[in-house]
Amino acid sequence: MKVQLVHPPLYLNVHAMTALRPSLPLGLAYVAAALREAGHEVSLVDAVALAPEQVTRSALKKQLFALGLTVEQIVARLDPTADVFGVTNMWTFSWPLVRELLVAMKARFPDKPIVCGGEHFSGLPELSMQQAPIDFVVRGEGEEGAVEVINGLRLGRQHVDWSAVPGIWYRDQQDKPVASKLPRERIKEIDRLPWPAWDLVDVDVYNEQGFICGLNQGKTVPILATRGCPYQCTYCASPNMWTTRWYARDAKDVVDEMQFYKQHYGATNFPFQDLTAILKRDWIIEFCNELKARRLGVTWQFPSGTRCEVIDDEVAGLLAETGGRSLALAPESGSERTRKLIQKRMKTESLLGAVKASVKAKLNVTIFIVIGFPHDIDDDLRETKKLVRQLGRMGIDDIAVGFFFPIPNTQLYHELMEKGRVSLADEFLLTPIFANEEKLLRENNYCEQLDHQQLTKWKYRLLANFYLTSFAFHPTRPFRILWNALRGKETRKLETYLVDLRKKLGIAVRNRLGRGKKSEERAAAV
Repeated sequence: MKVQLVHPPLYLNVHAMTALRPSLPLGLAYVAAALREAGHEVSLVDAVALAPEQVTRSALKKQLFALGLTVEQIVARLDPTADVFGVTNMWTFSWPLVRELLVAMKARFPDKPIVCGGEHFSGLPELSMQQAPIDFVVRGEGEEGAVEVINGLRLGRQHVDWSAVPGIWYRDQQDKPVASKLPRERIKEIDRLPWPAWDLVDVDVYNEQGFICGLNQGKTVPILATRGCPYQCTYCASPNMWTTRWYARDAKDVVDEMQFYKQHYGATNFPFQDLTAILKRDWIIEFCNELKARRLGVTWQFPSGTRCEVIDDEVAGLLAETGGRSLALAPESGSERTRKLIQKRMKTESLLGAVKASVKAKLNVTIFIVIGFPHDIDDDLRETKKLVRQLGRMGIDDIAVGFFFPIPNTQLYHELMEKGRVSLADEFLLTPIFANEEKLLRENNYCEQLDHQQLTKWKYRLLANFYLTSFAFHPTRPFRILWNALRGKETRKLETYLVDLRKKLGIAVRNRLGRGKKSEERAAAV
């Protein structure tokens, strides 16, 4: 069958105090490769790559801009000879935009089935099908589910018992969204999956625009070396999206993939988008030794966060020696009470041991902090303040402080839903994109003991305590940060934020002067 996949535009928040960039659609590229291996003809409409400089102000919130082709431009580019369309959406905050796209696609091609997948659809399949003309949702890992659905459509929709296809939602004879009988089992033999179909994506455009997850340190292609996480943090979608099983690829196969991308794309920088790549000591050492033997001359990093328990002097030294440049650790809080309540199984001594080893190896280290969990009190945040000051003295490079928001289909989300604290209105679904704004709004606060103004003050208190301590103990650091940011060089997260801030200001100025219209006209001509 002819399958056309769609990577939708996405919302950007110009008020966000972080560098949340679009990046190459890794999950969609994996699904495309699996479909092609199964014998289907696959094409891609990438709204971001086709109009990387086009931004359109959202009607929902003044600080939101849609990046990429407009809905009308996407629909105009759809292949009328395609048999089926596939649409992804990772971020729930982009759902209003993706919903508009799906309605427009079905209006133009009412007889062509639409199959959806990605973290948003896995978390809210029924709501998505109620609000948009979606024919099928593939939950969790997409490769096997997408192939099975497309193979079924090739046989004919009426000839397949969709209730027996694991891990999907479909429409019954009354057009009602229903779930199939069984969940889909995790893919255990992940080494047999084909590498992502990057030939369908304009890798150069993403790199030219700096659309990179993590530090921009050269031609970049993302990598996924492991899948899943064995932990059950109450704020995280992983237990329901991936289950609690962790599977690692063969280290040699991962390095083979990196070597292939260097030879064919000129890639030299590899952000690992794993949930918990550094989990087993033997695996990470084997991987580093394989890289060391190949002498590829590449850099790699863990921008999405990883575990700290096995990072010691030997592991950190190997990371640095083989081109590892940065990693993010996510204690979420300096309060042992908070970490216990959110089931974050991380001991402070393990975190400090990993930080000490990483700083010694001259790795860039970022710490993720979340404030405003439902149970948070001042004492918890005072403990967090102590921790960030200690980390600043030890020499880590950055912290990122975000406000808590409930992710659909997580334990905390269900608890808040039972209390009537959340609803599935668009205003709630947009909450994540405001989590890193300069202040917390009253309607986006889910903490029972602290109000939005108190939490906003705590955010700046934590940032000030960290960076003032860091700069006091490392006095040359602020000058290096400013110098690198002015040159567009990224060696740490704060520099990334400053580089992106310049771009956001440019977007705001262009739209204020009315130049956004010209950008839209250029994209329409693509």
